[in-house]
Amino acid sequence: MDENFPRNLRSLCADHGSISQICRDIGINRQQFNRYLNGSSMPSAHNLRRIARHFDLTEELLLAAPSTFEAEQRQTGPGTGDKSSEAFLAPYTGQLKNLRRYLGFYHSYFCTPSWEGRIFCSLVRFSEKDGLIICRSYENATSGDKSVRQISRYDGLVTMRGNRIFITEHERAHEGSVAQTILYTAHRQQLKYLRGMTMGLAWRPYPHPYAAKAIWKRVSERVTAREAIAACGIYPAQSRQIDPTIRSHLSVEPGYLSSGKAT
Repeated sequence: MDENFPRNLRSLCADHGSISQICRDIGINRQQFNRYLNGSSMPSAHNLRRIARHFDLTEELLLAAPSTFEAEQRQTGPGTGDKSSEAFLAPYTGQLKNLRRYLGFYHSYFCTPSWEGRIFCSLVRFSEKDGLIICRSYENATSGDKSVRQISRYDGLVTMRGNRIFITEHERAHEGSVAQTILYTAHRQQLKYLRGMTMGLAWRPYPHPYAAKAIWKRVSERVTAREAIAACGIYPAQSRQIDPTIRSHLSVEPGYLSSGKAT
């Protein structure tokens, strides 16, 4: 039994990303957890229960023979539900504990070939609904001569793997595009900025996929909804209306990569 537990625990950790994040979520010291992983120490009954609850397993299964443990995991893992939608939603369920501190409004900034040489700003909200963390985005941009206007709304789901936030969104419009964004925080206690990449479909001058660096800035609670919406739009790359941290992040490397083109 003493040999079963560390092997089963290592198998779980391999599927759940950062061990440091797991320790923080459970509330167990990393050095102590390492002793559980290498088999030099067994957890107390209290800690065993905490670990089991974190992984949504029974204590008995954690101590079971690896063959029994792996067979049970295969039966209850993603893709074994009665409906394909259940398998798709599996990574997005039970995420409130991981993402609670990220709930709220953000301005999302990135460069897109749809607006060459500009920074695009949209408004995003993370919230909880029916046990899922959902994302809603609003885009509103108008060209300088008023000849082109882009208004888009997206709905999506959010999950966390390790210390990375994964967002999958679909446009509400009929046959609208699907976008994927991956974000991370530079430091655990720093929630003002989330940095990463966004991938989507440029809609002009012709539809083609692209990937671009992105940075999100948390919207202060002092900012009204009207003010947050008014800030959406397109800005010159060096606009003084854009936070210097955002300008710096988006200008370090080329703005985006697209099919057959890099700038």
